[in-house]
Amino acid sequence: MSIKYNFKQVAWLQSSNIQTLLRVLSLDGEEARIVGGAVRNQLLQQPISDIDIATTCLPQQIIKRVEEVGFKTIPTGINFGTVTVVGKSCSYEVTTLRSDIETDGRHAKVIFSRDWKKDAERRDFTINALYCNAAGEIYDEVGGLNDIATRTVRFIGVAEQRICEDYLRILRFFRFFAWYGIGRPDAEGLKACTRLKHGLQKLSPERVWGEMKKLLTALDPTRALLWMRQSGILTLILPETERWGIDAIHSLIKTEQAFGWKVDPFLRLESLIPPDVTRLHDMAHRLRLSNKEKIRLKEWAELELINHDCSDIFMQRLIYFYGRQPVLDQLALSLAAARDQTLKDSKVVKKEECYIRLYQLARKWQIPTFPISGKDLLERGLVKGMFLGKKLKELETLWIESGFLIDRNKLLEKIEQ
Repeated sequence: MSIKYNFKQVAWLQSSNIQTLLRVLSLDGEEARIVGGAVRNQLLQQPISDIDIATTCLPQQIIKRVEEVGFKTIPTGINFGTVTVVGKSCSYEVTTLRSDIETDGRHAKVIFSRDWKKDAERRDFTINALYCNAAGEIYDEVGGLNDIATRTVRFIGVAEQRICEDYLRILRFFRFFAWYGIGRPDAEGLKACTRLKHGLQKLSPERVWGEMKKLLTALDPTRALLWMRQSGILTLILPETERWGIDAIHSLIKTEQAFGWKVDPFLRLESLIPPDVTRLHDMAHRLRLSNKEKIRLKEWAELELINHDCSDIFMQRLIYFYGRQPVLDQLALSLAAARDQTLKDSKVVKKEECYIRLYQLARKWQIPTFPISGKDLLERGLVKGMFLGKKLKELETLWIESGFLIDRNKLLEKIEQ
């Protein structure tokens, strides 16, 4: 079915790039429509990041038509019918209508189609299978509008069949529930995900972690994580959480909202796992985290405990030796835990206030540069070798113990002494 939508109020649909693409891809009996996330998010009044287009044009037709009107193209997934169309300010994924002819839980073999209903039916969730034409008319082949109204994340057709086509859809089910769902998850979808959860083991670690990172970026993913835990899916992909629990993320999200912190999916991950260096090393290897992510996880796990009543110089030393990020990570989690205690018992408010002060200090303190180098020692008669390094270390220790206050001249006097 289709309904009229007030497209005059939708700036992205009115843009010259979109209107031009939809026009040239709809000439000579062909048709093109916006599909998926942009339509879904517009109806849900959520921000729109990517705009995807579905069309009856074949990939080579797409390339020819859009290049004739000034766009550039990249054949990113041309065997699957997908061409990236590049404009002056942004790019668009344009895909030929498809039908699946064979799936194995990770990949699908497809044939190109001209059937909009079949194209809709091969997608994962009803809210992701809505189309919109250039005039703002919405096309709904699978009941997505009703599920938009109730904010229900529902598989198209038989849930188990959709999952067996691609087991990543289990994690996508919970990710979309975290972002768009309310109440309880769809019962049939939840049952199917639970029954087929071991299919996740067929997926590459990169796909699993990529999907989890998107889930953890939702405004409040706690309900989704709770259902993942109850179904055994969270333990399957993050066994580190099994005995640790997920309670800490509740207080972290409340603290994020109270202080206006930017959502950090990696900090949220740290709230779900114990700071055990060995276990986190294994987890980072298993999920194939990036080197940057591995380092952040390792530094956070290795950092000594920061008590709420520690001195400023203790904090500054930690930041100087270990860097700012692990200190901020630990303080954010400690502050969230202390704030949760304060909400339950106002008598412990001092602990929260101390962590707030320490967190602000860690954010603002400028890490100083040691003002002496080996060259300074050489110029004053010391020779290269172990003694020079030892002397340099002694001077740095004096400088740190002074609260980083001894200036260069006084340090140079120490050398001469």
